[in-house]
Amino acid sequence: MNSGRMPGAGPVGVERYRYGASRHATVLVNEIYASLQGEGPEQGFPTVLLRLTGCNLRCNYCDSTFSFFKGERMALDEVAASVATRGIRRVLVTGGEPMAQAGTPDLCRALLENGHDVSIETNGSFSLDALPSDVLKVVDVKTPGSGEGDSFEQEILQGLNHRDALKFVCNDRADYDFTKAFMARYHLPGPPQVLISPAWGRIEPQELAAWILEDKLDARLQVQLHKVLWGDKRGV
Repeated sequence: MNSGRMPGAGPVGVERYRYGASRHATVLVNEIYASLQGEGPEQGFPTVLLRLTGCNLRCNYCDSTFSFFKGERMALDEVAASVATRGIRRVLVTGGEPMAQAGTPDLCRALLENGHDVSIETNGSFSLDALPSDVLKVVDVKTPGSGEGDSFEQEILQGLNHRDALKFVCNDRADYDFTKAFMARYHLPGPPQVLISPAWGRIEPQELAAWILEDKLDARLQVQLHKVLWGDKRGV
């Protein structure tokens, strides 16, 4: 496990989760905004993006490095109230790496109790056992081309269901071949489903699509919808 890979990198380290933490506990929030979900099983739906600060990994294609260090410390009830003002049912908890913060499971619980549908994007290096069962989990399996290819915790697979998804971001043919081998080794998909995305600006989606079609791979090709619509910029 590489969850301790970047000690001291930013204000959020790997915190120990305590079951039943108070709703007055806090998380470090980088930004909250409304958009269309850009990736994952709920791609295209209006969604509140709740981005937490801090990450233990340093993928070389990361498009949210701004979230590594800066943020506002907020109580869970305060975060939930801010999300509610957007008037949107779906909420995505993302980062950075949201599971690096001890309060994230209780934050997800508070959002669920407020009537939201909650999903989380996580980098695959943390246990997800503390998350409420109703949270939809989108879990990265870091490919070799990311520079963090040995970070995935295999035990996560045992806790995923058919709603959940594993996401592979491919930089090149070697990453695609890694993805195929991983799927064969763990008899994927089902559960969970498998999403394969081209690393933005590194490989053409058409090329990745051709490989998937040639192999008749039981996986879904995804491009980052928010970048297609609004470009590679923050807050969309």
